[in-house]
Amino acid sequence: MNNDQLEGKWKQVKGQFKQKYGDVTDDDTTYSEGKFDEMLGRLQEKTGKTKEELKKEIDNM
Repeated sequence: MNNDQLEGKWKQVKGQFKQKYGDVTDDDTTYSEGKFDEMLGRLQEKTGKTKEELKKEIDNM
């Protein structure tokens, strides 16, 4: 899955992700517009997961 596909998938699941990880904010999720890798870095900090783990989790939602 390429970054464009992941970004599209992310738009579909960001609400679920915010519910699952309570300290992920709207600012964290909207930051993804044009900056998907940087947004993954923010999520890494908040969740303690690797980028690969987060990409798999997004892909499986």
